[in-house]
Amino acid sequence: MDGPLHERVAADLRRRISSGELPVGAAIPSESQLCEQWEASRGPIRQALATLRAEGLIGGGRGKPPVVRSQSMPQPIETFLSFSRWVRLMGRAPGQRTLEIARRPAGPEVCDALGLEEGEPVVQLLRLRLMDGVPAMVERTTFTWPVGRLLFDFDCDSGSVFAYLSSRGVDLSRARHVIDAVGADPTDAGLLEVAPGAPLLRERRQTSTGDGEPVEFSDDRYRPDLVSFTIDNSQQAHPALLRSPGGLPPARPPQGETP
Repeated sequence: MDGPLHERVAADLRRRISSGELPVGAAIPSESQLCEQWEASRGPIRQALATLRAEGLIGGGRGKPPVVRSQSMPQPIETFLSFSRWVRLMGRAPGQRTLEIARRPAGPEVCDALGLEEGEPVVQLLRLRLMDGVPAMVERTTFTWPVGRLLFDFDCDSGSVFAYLSSRGVDLSRARHVIDAVGADPTDAGLLEVAPGAPLLRERRQTSTGDGEPVEFSDDRYRPDLVSFTIDNSQQAHPALLRSPGGLPPARPPQGETP
């Protein structure tokens, strides 16, 4: 992968942790070993290790070598629009299996999320997302008809749907996210290879154009043993980003906000 050295070092360590090469409880190579491996000074190495600490993947007290704390891969909010991009950043191989793509009349929840009248045509996509061939997420996505119809000319198993839509000129510049937990329904359980009712992390996303026009609504369900969510914010966070538990974002978010 390209990019700054500290990002490449962090990505390589993530790969080794997620693959089990460095299991939970194992010691991370020392700074001197990493410096030798990467022919680097201590600065980028320490920056990479600090990133993994912030993500909860490694830990260790002052003066003690860091050890692996978790194998659950953190997904930052800013990469939610592309599962494929996020998995590649983790140094792993993304994959997908399309189970269904169909034109349907919009139901009540979709109408609320996309600002449509009930019965308007939409395109719904059901896919299983994979990391190194392992089932990681079930993706249930609904697109407005003008956007979704473009997917009938695309092989949804070939890569990122969002990358393809962007290449066709679709504006996908803004998103709102709601994160909660749900029990696996029979479809989730079968696809993700978990027991029915097993806890899953759910991310509901509404994607809009830069002008605030909703184009996509998704209900994505992740295996929590493989994926965790990380959110960086500050005391200057916009008040509109605060949401009540379980509430979905408004269909047309106010102008001037970022995802």
